[in-house]
Amino acid sequence: MKLSIKPLLIVLSSALFLIACSDSAIPKEGKQYVTLPELLEDKALSPVTEVFSLTCGHCRKMENVLPQISKQADAEIGKMHITFNQSAHVAAMFYYAAEMQLGSVPDHAFMDQLFAAIQMGKGSTEAQRKEAIADAFTSRDLISPFQFNKQQSDKLISKVDNVQRLSTQSGINSVPTFIVNGRYQILVAGHDDPKQIANTIRYLLKK
Repeated sequence: MKLSIKPLLIVLSSALFLIACSDSAIPKEGKQYVTLPELLEDKALSPVTEVFSLTCGHCRKMENVLPQISKQADAEIGKMHITFNQSAHVAAMFYYAAEMQLGSVPDHAFMDQLFAAIQMGKGSTEAQRKEAIADAFTSRDLISPFQFNKQQSDKLISKVDNVQRLSTQSGINSVPTFIVNGRYQILVAGHDDPKQIANTIRYLLKK
């Protein structure tokens, strides 16, 4: 009898260990993600959308690992520029001036140039910052937002107004973060690396 109990205990112990490992890999609400106050339903939102601001230093760093997160989550990542304060609202105008002309999310090189222009050091003048922003557009044969006509300006304002509605509706006040299926917000601080963020995104896409 003793000979049969020992192997059984080993099997049970191994099973409990596997269960514990499996549970630890499952994202927890309140730690890795939260449910948004209300469902965000808008064609501007991709199933996975990064919420960011060109004024945010952490967002600039996140930009460098987005391809890794996208690949590991097996999902394209859209963008929504937050508008929770005046500086973010102004920066959103420049981001959507780019997206509006491209018809898609700007590539990494374009985003990096926009981040650099918006986040120029305190020693830079407003004229230098304006020139850097304009160059990010004209170097790609796009129209500088400073040169928009009334029709283009009206379209841009309408776009940013809609994003401001989504920004307010989401209740998000810290970036960078991600929205999944318009329902869940990723808590970036609850993850140790991009791979874990991708794991939570995959989990929520199937939830």
